[in-house]
Parts: sequence; structure tokens; C-alpha cells
Amino acid sequence: MTTYGRAAEESAFVRTYAVTRGRTKPRHLLALETVLEAGQGRPGPAQAEECEEILALCRERRRSVVELAGRLGRPVTAVKILVSDLLDTDALVVPLTHPYADTGAGSGPSVQLLAAVTAGLKRKWPDAVAYSQAG
Repeated sequence: MTTYGRAAEESAFVRTYAVTRGRTKPRHLLALETVLEAGQGRPGPAQAEECEEILALCRERRRSVVELAGRLGRPVTAVKILVSDLLDTDALVVPLTHPYADTGAGSGPSVQLLAAVTAGLKRKWPDAVAYSQAG
């Protein structure tokens, strides 16, 4: 690696460290495919310039975390930290869609899905107390 290449790499690392204020983990659980859109809140005054770039991109249309990282040329973890900051101020939101809106399956999940979830929870926490809705 050339001296210039090493200096550029170190500079990018230092910039990422400064952008995230030394943090290495986001406060919110975000997957690569988590979709985000601009919200009603505003970023704090001390937030990185990348936050403004993220907001501008999300105002154009909904964007995934991985797409934002690619557009900004920043590591995904750094982008997740910035996105977490923006989620805390409601400047970004994770849009929720009704999961059964297009299925024509009625107003909720199927009995089979609920049974599978219940079985999985019982396997995970066999000693959990079951609460009855009757009574």
C-alpha cells in the first residue's frame, strides 16, 4: 500500500470515529434492509453533516440502511449509529405497513401462524407462565 493510500485509509477511519463520536454500536436494532423515511422531527444541532445527507436522501424516497451506507460511502455500522440518532429525534422513522393489507386473509394472522409462534415461544421459554384470556 502506498503512503498516500495508507494516509487516506487512516483519515477515513478517523473521520468515521469523529462522526460517530467514538460509538461503536447503534441504540436501535437495525437490519441492512431496514427501510427508513423522513419524519417530522429535526436532527440536533451537533449532529454530523452525514445526518443531513441521510435526511435529504430519505426525503426523496424511502431508503434502506445498506443503500444509505453505499450512497454515503461510510461503513454500515457508522450509518446505523447516525440513523439511530435520527430515529431518536423523530427526524427519521421506520414506516410500518399493515402486514395483512394485501393478503385478503381477513383481519389478522392465520391460526397456523399463531400456533407456530406460540410453539416457538414455549420452546424458548418453557418455564414461562401462560396467561389465559378467559376469566
